Amino acid sequence: MAAQETPWIIGKVITGGGDIPVVDTKLLLADKLGSWKARWGIRRMNYHIVPRLYAVGRPSETSPVFVTANYKMSFDRLRSQLDGIDGWILVLDTKGINVWCAAGKGTFGTDEIVRRVNAVGLHKIVNHRRLIVPQLGAPGVCAHLVKERSDFHVFYGPVRAKDIKTYLQSGMKTTPQMRRVTFTFAERIVLAPVDIVGSLKYALFISACLLLLSGLGSGLYSLDRVAAYGIVNAILLLVAALGGAVLPAALLPWLPGRAFSVKGAWASLLPILGLILLAWQSPGAFRNWYSVTAWLCFIPAVTSFIGMNFTGSSTYTSLSGVKKEMKFAVPTQISVAALGLILWTTGLFV
Repeated sequence: MAAQETPWIIGKVITGGGDIPVVDTKLLLADKLGSWKARWGIRRMNYHIVPRLYAVGRPSETSPVFVTANYKMSFDRLRSQLDGIDGWILVLDTKGINVWCAAGKGTFGTDEIVRRVNAVGLHKIVNHRRLIVPQLGAPGVCAHLVKERSDFHVFYGPVRAKDIKTYLQSGMKTTPQMRRVTFTFAERIVLAPVDIVGSLKYALFISACLLLLSGLGSGLYSLDRVAAYGIVNAILLLVAALGGAVLPAALLPWLPGRAFSVKGAWASLLPILGLILLAWQSPGAFRNWYSVTAWLCFIPAVTSFIGMNFTGSSTYTSLSGVKKEMKFAVPTQISVAALGLILWTTGLFV
């Protein structure tokens, strides 16, 4: 990685295992902007750093070793909480995925920890055999196998990087609060932008198709029909997509059901109420009852499908649970959307 791409590297430490780059614990504007862009899905899959050993402060052979992912937001979150601490950061190759997701996928796991410990020559750099692994990485790590294969002991640290200083001061002991995984409104809603961007890429295309197809009907193609009905149809699709991306995250604890597809379907009630109000106040915005009924199918199908994507952001789900949910959810969503498409198309010609 070129020097201009790594302004957060501010020096180096010479060790028995080679020169180790020292990183700044203060985040620059470029770091914060990069995280903001990743939140919005902009070059998110390329937001990663070189997996290797880094240093903070002026570490020695007795300094603690913290393990993290090479997703830069995870790395930045950790180093920003190590101000005033002399330590080492062992960055694993998680293919640019954060700790929790990588643990579920297997890239943040036993094999990669052992591989990276050997690759950086950690035995030559520290005289202890302790690795502080984030608790959210535990699903992918077998501590006893790491010990057998690398001679390093795994210590599971707190869930949040902000608790690391307290964790070290307490003799590397976590309190129940440090181990508790929360999913508050702020923690949920900050995840919505990436789903908004991901959904709108497809929603904009489908909205454009609905806009153009609205000119069809008995007789010749009509731009008047596009103006009268097409714009409403395009807006309704975008509203459904936004609802599916935002409402399940915002209303998660209060939406009925355990499956995210079900919660997404319940989230459609708000846009459906808006649809009914629009049909009541401005019936001329719709061609006929076929069109209105079609949207009563489209909206829950869309919000349910997009809401189901939130499983990848939640701490509530498991891989087996997601697979089980998709077996019944996806066919149902497709069937309801297909019914809506039949009704909507019929409404063009009656």
